[in-house]
Amino acid sequence: MFDSLSDKLDNALHILKGHGQITEVNVAETLKEVRRALVDADVNYKIAKEFTTTVKEKAMGQDVLTALKPGQMMVKLVKDELTELMGGEAAGIDLSGKPSVILMAGLQGSGKTTFSGKLANYLKTKKSKNPLLVACDVYRPAAINQLQIVGEQIGVAVFSDEGNQDPVNISQAAIAFAKQNGHDVVIIDTAGRLAVDEAMMTEIANIHVAIKPNETLFVVDSMTGQDAVNTAKAFNDRLNFDGVILTKLDGDTRGGAAISIKSVVKKPIKFIGTGEKMDAIDVFYPSRMADRILGMGDVVSLVERAQEQYDEEEARKLQKKIAKDQFGFDDFLTQLHQIKKMGSMKDLMGMIPGAGKMLKDVDIDDDAFKHVEAIIYSMTQAERSTPVLINASRKKRIAKGSGTSVQQVNQLLKQFGQMGKMMKMMQGGGGRKMMQMMKGMK
Repeated sequence: MFDSLSDKLDNALHILKGHGQITEVNVAETLKEVRRALVDADVNYKIAKEFTTTVKEKAMGQDVLTALKPGQMMVKLVKDELTELMGGEAAGIDLSGKPSVILMAGLQGSGKTTFSGKLANYLKTKKSKNPLLVACDVYRPAAINQLQIVGEQIGVAVFSDEGNQDPVNISQAAIAFAKQNGHDVVIIDTAGRLAVDEAMMTEIANIHVAIKPNETLFVVDSMTGQDAVNTAKAFNDRLNFDGVILTKLDGDTRGGAAISIKSVVKKPIKFIGTGEKMDAIDVFYPSRMADRILGMGDVVSLVERAQEQYDEEEARKLQKKIAKDQFGFDDFLTQLHQIKKMGSMKDLMGMIPGAGKMLKDVDIDDDAFKHVEAIIYSMTQAERSTPVLINASRKKRIAKGSGTSVQQVNQLLKQFGQMGKMMKMMQGGGGRKMMQMMKGMK
């Protein structure tokens, strides 16, 4: 995510490295490169210029941070200003209606239908809501069918009226249906439209007036950069929407839309799409995004994702197994699946400070654990429960069954054994002993 921009900002901020103090000359040189990095990332030049001017004024007026190295101080200033530029605080979503009505708008191909499903899934699983998806795209072939497939995937009802060509009428009927059937959120997926298409813009404006939604969200493909910002402004002038959804942030995104859209349209980014799966949706936190852009990772989001997969009862059972030396490959497999549910491996690594930079040229496949799973699935139940049973002949059979080599089987067994010892040590008094040893080394 934003790899190119992160690299350029990192290089720009390294200009101050080694300088003993902040001077107008070295600040100007640094910020010239920062401005160039932002413009290259498709941030509007005026916004980039204002940004660097603000940072320069704050840098030259700094007295309280004189104890810090210039490079550290500049990173903090840039991070704080990036956070403000992107909105400062995370923006919530209004779910006060009965039902709450959310109108989705955007260009063709921006990912509205897919994101409508992601939002419905998010509200169902994270907010305990009973959403209803509404198919109001009466123009695109198979649009209704696409939304129905999405609804089936996530277990959310879809309202459609294929014989009706009036989106205003369909949306009103859907809200009435929601009230009668206990749906507390209605998400209306509309047709993609161009800002220059007057008839289509009038249509969505009519829907907006007729249903008076709690939230009107503009969905935009972040890969379109500055064009996305300009389009958002044109839509906002007509609809006065409540917030922006940035999709496809997992792609080759330069970052311009995320950084400058709030400044241009004066509306917050509320959610981001980070992948193709239905759970690849995140609330947009400006501060966390600024951290990631500057290569600082996003530990808070990583912990939150881990907590979502954490099962307290399962953890207690696991502790007992570890204490009794009964931790087997089935338990290991369960832990592996929980990690995979947290998101793509590359995205997770990008949340660890420094790891994203180290692995930027490494292709981390989401199937990185595929061969490990294949090896475990090729074991008998007895072998999974009691790995010490696995002798040379069993290793050959497992390797053949999993399409791997004996060497790979040996490697997994060795790593599993080391992990077991570590877990056992941390489970007992070893954890305390380690802490005591570390304290003694100070």
